[in-house]
Amino acid sequence: MQNRREFLKSSGALALGGLLLPNFADAFGEPQKVKNFGVQLFTTMSVIDKDVTGTLKQIAGIGYKEIESAFSMKGGFYGMKSKEFAKLVSDLGMSWQAHHVSGAPFNRPAPRPAAEGAAAPARPAMPPMKTLLNNTQEIVDEVAEGGAKYLVCASIPVKTMDEIKLSLEILQKAGEAAKKAGLTFIFHNHTAEFETVEGQRPFDLMASQISSDLLKFELDLAWATKAGVNIPELFKQHPGRFPLFHVKDLNKETQKPVEVGTGYIDFKPIFAAAKTAGVKHYFVEQDGAPSPVDNLTTSFNNLKKIVA
Repeated sequence: MQNRREFLKSSGALALGGLLLPNFADAFGEPQKVKNFGVQLFTTMSVIDKDVTGTLKQIAGIGYKEIESAFSMKGGFYGMKSKEFAKLVSDLGMSWQAHHVSGAPFNRPAPRPAAEGAAAPARPAMPPMKTLLNNTQEIVDEVAEGGAKYLVCASIPVKTMDEIKLSLEILQKAGEAAKKAGLTFIFHNHTAEFETVEGQRPFDLMASQISSDLLKFELDLAWATKAGVNIPELFKQHPGRFPLFHVKDLNKETQKPVEVGTGYIDFKPIFAAAKTAGVKHYFVEQDGAPSPVDNLTTSFNNLKKIVA
C-alpha cells in the first residue's frame, strides 16, 4: 500500500444523514445532527479514473455526502474542469468541499518499458502535476471557480531545514492567494511534520510562522497518532485551527491503513475534542485501499458504531 506521501514522491464522513450522535453533541455543546462526513478520493485511486461517474455513484450509495478530491491520472479534476466536476458531484447528491494538491515537485518515475512484444508501457507516463511551487495562482483560480471551500496542500518536503524554509515560503504565498480568492488554505500532515529537524518540528514552525488566517490544518488522525502526537492536547495548543480531519485507521502490526474501526486508533477522545479543534468536515481516507468501495462501506458502518 502507498500512503499519500509515498504516492506524491513517486508521482512528482461519512454522512450519518439524520442520526443523532451523542459524542458529537457533547463536543459541540448541544445536540445536533452531523451531516458532514465525506470521502477523500485518494482512497479510490486504483479505480476512479476507470469510471469516475460510476465510482462517485457508489460512494453516494454508501451514504457519504461530501467529497475531497485529489490527483487524477486523467489530469484536471478527474478529466474535467472544476465546474464540471462540482456539478457531477452535486448531481449525485453530494458536495465538493476540498481539493488536495502537491506543495512542491517530487521525483517522478519515467514510463516503465513494456515487456517485449507488448503494445504499450506497463506504467504510463504521469500527466503534468500542478504544484503550489509553480502553479499557485492557477490552482487557486481553478478550485475557486469550481466552488470548493478548501484548498489543501497534501504534502511538502520537510526533511531538512532548507526544505522547511522553502516550504514555509510556498505555504505563505499559497495562503495569501487562497485568502484573496475566498478559499481557506489547509496543510495536511503525515508523520514527518511531527519529527524533529535540527531540534524543531516542522508542524510547530508552520503553526508559529504562518498566521492562522492564512494557514489551517487538516489533521490526519492516523499519521498523527503514529507519530506519537497527543491529539486532544494539540487541539488545546492550537484551538480552532483544524477545520478538516482525515479519519483513517492503522493496523497495529503493519502500521498500514485499514478500514476505520478495524485498526488501533482510538477515535472517541479525538471526536470528543472536536469543538476545541474547530473541525467542520471529516473525510474518510484509506491509502492504498485494496477494494475501495467495499473498504469505504466497512468504514462507514463501523463509524456508525464508533460515534453512537
